[in-house]
Amino acid sequence: MSDYIQNLFAERIGGSSFSIKGSLYKFEKIKQACREIERTHLDTPIIDLGLGKPDWMADSLVIDTFYSEAKKSKITVDDDNVILAFQKAAVQYMDKVYGVSGLDSEEEVCYCIGSKPAFMMMVEAFINPGDICLMTSPGFPMMATMTKWLGGEIYPLDLKPENSFLPDLDSIPEDICKRAKILYLNYPNNPTGAVAPPSFFKKVIEFAKENQIIVVQDAVYGALTFDGYKPFSFLSVDGAKDVGIEIHSLSKAFNMTGWSLGFVAGNASILKGFACVKHHNDFGQLKAMQYAGIKALEHPEITEKTNMKYSRRHNLLVNALSAVGFTVIKPKAGLYLYTKIPKGVEGGETFKNAEHFAQWLIKEKQISVVPWDDVGHYVRISVTFIANTETEELSLVQEIQKRLSGVRFLW
Repeated sequence: MSDYIQNLFAERIGGSSFSIKGSLYKFEKIKQACREIERTHLDTPIIDLGLGKPDWMADSLVIDTFYSEAKKSKITVDDDNVILAFQKAAVQYMDKVYGVSGLDSEEEVCYCIGSKPAFMMMVEAFINPGDICLMTSPGFPMMATMTKWLGGEIYPLDLKPENSFLPDLDSIPEDICKRAKILYLNYPNNPTGAVAPPSFFKKVIEFAKENQIIVVQDAVYGALTFDGYKPFSFLSVDGAKDVGIEIHSLSKAFNMTGWSLGFVAGNASILKGFACVKHHNDFGQLKAMQYAGIKALEHPEITEKTNMKYSRRHNLLVNALSAVGFTVIKPKAGLYLYTKIPKGVEGGETFKNAEHFAQWLIKEKQISVVPWDDVGHYVRISVTFIANTETEELSLVQEIQKRLSGVRFLW
């Protein structure tokens, strides 16, 4: 790299130190460790319980729709990729699955190229230098990253088991509330697996109105529910549309990670700001992709079938991990188990933090999990591991238990 180019990187990504001392995103650290172990432990395959990427393909109904629409030449040459049909399908989906009725498909829904850009653009629409974004911790970092890039600040809201992994809104100082513009929530939660009751969202709405704050509710895992728990939307609570929006994605619910389709629903004024930023960032998703998304939204039974698989896998993992000493509870929704790490191994290492434990698991047992050291020391364990049949699922989980059963963990 030319010397002068190294001095031109923006300070927000490290300035002249970019790529020299920049810290790796935790998922990239895990990938690197896995690649190293794969080179040195050829006879013991990595069991990946890390990233929450669905292991099933999109449903054949969705794939066939995309193929059919993509063959139409006009679908790829139109200047404007916005199709109102997708937003109308989102309205019908919200009514059928979440019981949210009366959404206006033009004013209160806006599609997006996946949820990740939507989080970033929402910040771009509202955060000025010095503004505060209230962020649950641990949590998905995208809004925090963009807030800092724009000169804003993050005020973390710790999620603790003693508070059912819900943020304590009463603990936020008055001066922070005055400067805050956005409250980010994510329920069902990544990584804790917690769900939030309607009473909590009622309090959120009161808090937002009192402090004139926008609520951004991340519902990416909203439809992945088990054991009688029904999908629940923030927008179903009275007053929600007065203060906020909810972001949905087809990635997890319809096994469409990589298709990059989602939608934002809720307050019309917030959506106008979001749409303004969006129009400066992209031309919209390929229409064939949107028609495939419509087909998915019309068939929520696809998600119901997926939920049966994830529920089964949660049960298997809870039993296996409990048998070797971990304290794990099956969540009511989502893809993840969230558990405290052991203090160490008898006669072996003492773990400094969750990252240390996660690296040990990869190196010593060839099992990959995601560490979370934000509030206490936990690891996130995903049920999206690769297994094509129920027999393969059982065999893989038995292998996990076998690899860990010879270890005496210290708690």
